[in-house]
Amino acid sequence: MSLRAWHAGSAPRRAGIGLRAAHHSEWIAQRPDVGWFEIHAENYFAEGGLLPDILDTLRRDLPLSIHGVGLGLASTDPFDARHLQRLARLNDRYEPAVVSEHLCWGSAHGIHYNDLLPFPFTRDMLKHVVARVQLVQERLRRPILLEHLSSYVTFEESHLSETEFLIALIRRTGCGLLLDLNNLVVNAENHGIDPEAYIASLPVDAIGEIHLAGHGHYRYGDRTLCIDTHDRPVPDRVWSLYRYTLRQFGAKPTLIEWDAQLPTLSALAAEAHKADACIAELV
Repeated sequence: MSLRAWHAGSAPRRAGIGLRAAHHSEWIAQRPDVGWFEIHAENYFAEGGLLPDILDTLRRDLPLSIHGVGLGLASTDPFDARHLQRLARLNDRYEPAVVSEHLCWGSAHGIHYNDLLPFPFTRDMLKHVVARVQLVQERLRRPILLEHLSSYVTFEESHLSETEFLIALIRRTGCGLLLDLNNLVVNAENHGIDPEAYIASLPVDAIGEIHLAGHGHYRYGDRTLCIDTHDRPVPDRVWSLYRYTLRQFGAKPTLIEWDAQLPTLSALAAEAHKADACIAELV
């Protein structure tokens, strides 16, 4: 599978927004002027009810991206066969422009932690994750995009940088990268990484999608952490990093993520229009 293989099914090089349950009726009534929309896969695993009909309706108007949050690509437990089957069923029914997942673990010894947990960047973990990504791509019969994490810890065991790990994973599996710029800003504040250098080290052809979101700062004991909250507008630092990324890589499908303290659908669309304006600056 080549590095460019997933490009044939990529979303439009415009900004899209996430579909959340609170906005279902507004989506159907307003049909917002955005490039595409994303769903979280697990919210649509049920076969009955209104949700499949809503997706059928919206899918006729806009390209769809399916974003998974529960597969646990770096977990050491075997894949949940039912979970993977349901993801494959969604993929087959809706034929999305993009399927993506988080590069994380979420279960151990049969216990599921319902979180996106980081792991050390070692050669053993690289081999493990490569095998699991290949299995998922074979099951879905398509390449996927992988999203790197925001995190609040680092591991002494890591002997690869995150970008070294990602580049090796991309080249061995043919997957693409979902570049989350809010995650980079969060990690820059928490761990002291240089987000511009991180971006500049990535291969241009690997970037299949960009995420933009908001974050907050919270005090824990004697330390202030930057937390990936997805509950507010995209901040200036993320917009600045987005413009830098566009100058490096050109226009890319871009998603506005907002998962808590939801605004109106029109406010979300307005954030997407800001991203479209950044893309238009390239012309």
